[in-house]
Amino acid sequence: MNLRGASVAVYCGSSPGHDPAFLALATELGQALALAGSAVVYGGASVGLMGAVADAALRAGGRVVGVLPESLRARELAHGGLSELHITDDMHARKLKMATLANGFVALPGGYGTWEELLEIATWRQIGLHRKPLVVINHDGYYDPLRAQIDRAVAAGFMAPTLRGFIRFVGGVVAAMEHLHGYEAPADEHGKFAPR
Repeated sequence: MNLRGASVAVYCGSSPGHDPAFLALATELGQALALAGSAVVYGGASVGLMGAVADAALRAGGRVVGVLPESLRARELAHGGLSELHITDDMHARKLKMATLANGFVALPGGYGTWEELLEIATWRQIGLHRKPLVVINHDGYYDPLRAQIDRAVAAGFMAPTLRGFIRFVGGVVAAMEHLHGYEAPADEHGKFAPR
């Protein structure tokens, strides 16, 4: 995947978390994507890890595209300095818009919303709607329980072993960028949202 000119969707918390390392990670990712020439596609908010990713990318001269449901704009969470802001009717439309705009996906730490987004995009890959890369930055083992649950699902016969590869777990931003840059969509997969 050629990062220059690509768009990468970032899933992450709307809270900063208790560990300052999480904000530092979000800042590092936003800057790295911008310096690589990739646009950041994210949830459009100005708070938490989401805001840190956007701010860092903008400071580095990057393009940042927010996608925010009307219900959250009404709570004044929208980031005021984005390159583009798309307002959707609801959360379902938001996720579809982000998936359509993005050539790849990166997940940072977060809660229910982040987990739901990354698992849905992995599911969409499983059922053939896309063949884009999904990278999870597993800082300090944050996502170890998810990795264990995937292994348990495989062992219990609910997932084929090959599905493990639909989510790439990495330790940090550098490894995430390397995976995205080196990613080539499998020739035997076809999807509606195939990489551009």
